[in-house]
Amino acid sequence: MRHTFLCLDGHTGGNPVRVIAGGGPVLKGRTMSEKRQDFLAHHDWIRTALMFEPRGHDMMSGAIFYPACSPNADASILFVETSGCLPMCGHGTIGAVTLALENGLIQVRDRNQIILDTPAGQIRADIEWDGAHVAGVRIFNVTSFLAHKAVEIHSPELGRLTVDIAYGGNFYAIIESQDGYRDLADYTPSQLVSMSPAIRAAAGAAAECVHPDDATVHGVSHVMWTGAPTVEGAHARNAVFYGERAIDRSPCGTGTSARMAQLEARGDLRVGDEFIHESVIGSLFHGRVEAADSLGGQPAIRPSIRGWAVQTGINTIFVDDRDPFRDGFQLS
Repeated sequence: MRHTFLCLDGHTGGNPVRVIAGGGPVLKGRTMSEKRQDFLAHHDWIRTALMFEPRGHDMMSGAIFYPACSPNADASILFVETSGCLPMCGHGTIGAVTLALENGLIQVRDRNQIILDTPAGQIRADIEWDGAHVAGVRIFNVTSFLAHKAVEIHSPELGRLTVDIAYGGNFYAIIESQDGYRDLADYTPSQLVSMSPAIRAAAGAAAECVHPDDATVHGVSHVMWTGAPTVEGAHARNAVFYGERAIDRSPCGTGTSARMAQLEARGDLRVGDEFIHESVIGSLFHGRVEAADSLGGQPAIRPSIRGWAVQTGINTIFVDDRDPFRDGFQLS
């Protein structure tokens, strides 16, 4: 049997986005968190087939739109990428919304504002138009918080490190300048990829990370390497490791949310402050601390992130059951 998937391809700030516009599965569940669990249990082969080689690559990130779960929402969205079926993806939302609106994939009440149900919770996206094209998207992300501070771990390459762990839709181990580590500029992307899995595993073992409202969202999944900005106007630079071999080319939306939550918790940002985050390739996300909040009895923030995306093509992908690499593969 041959399975056919119609995809819209693009990128957000340099990181790929693949919207699966046709061929996605019908999912069971009342909420997107429940639908995410159904996808993982019964349909994850679609993710690996379309994100992994030979039809994708180590950085590939995708999304599937579904009908709204909530009465006030315009649509729901599921995130599929090489690192898994994520609760939330910032660059993926910016890219998927851009591609969906420009191609008429979803119908919305207000073309300037979209409400989306995600596995991590409900978010809003404000749309900036330039004629028929989307010039920018600002997403008002889920509640974000500093989960653990000053967690001591050991890196085989760097020795003793202290990391903060923050949540912005996923849990991030954040590495800042200290003895043994100065700046991400001192390392090549390949070196960061090589060092990151051990750091992620050590951070996850040292501190329990479970979302207060949804126990299916747990564990450190990303590592953020920080550094001084190189682009005028940026406040900080970062490189986020995800999956097994990926460095985010964009400034990372959930990562920027987690970073703002960390900085606000220690008094370096306040409500209303802007935070312009630079990626490893120089693209920018414009973050803002929108409001103070709380989650599970601990202080938190409501962040927003603005970015842009561009469509690169329309892709019809076949997944043939006769193909020995039907489910995709990764080299590591």
